Amino acid sequence: MQTVAEIMTKEVVTVQETTTVREMAEIFGRMRIGSLPLVDQAGNLTGIVTASDLIEQGRPLHIPTVISLFDWVIPLESEQSLERDLKRITAQTAAELAARDVVTVSPADLVSTAAEIMSS
Repeated sequence: MQTVAEIMTKEVVTVQETTTVREMAEIFGRMRIGSLPLVDQAGNLTGIVTASDLIEQGRPLHIPTVISLFDWVIPLESEQSLERDLKRITAQTAAELAARDVVTVSPADLVSTAAEIMSS
């Protein structure tokens, strides 16, 4: 059975928390890759930024739908959705744009195990 170590990229391009959105866009274009791991100063994985994150950042802000009833304004969507959108479009650095809930596998894991994790 094949292990992750046998097929993984060993020289990974990473970014730091302070890497700008513009710098990441240049890296994505130049390297023709779809994601950039975010690492701290010690090289520990702390998040990931994908090319899709940058595309999403350019999308216009969705104004939440509300119902006005007498003097009340009742939002039909969660405040978290608006906060997430505001954070996305105002992000200037990798730290502000990165997803922090990163799932990883070990080089010793089987490719089939990694595939199962990625598909779930």
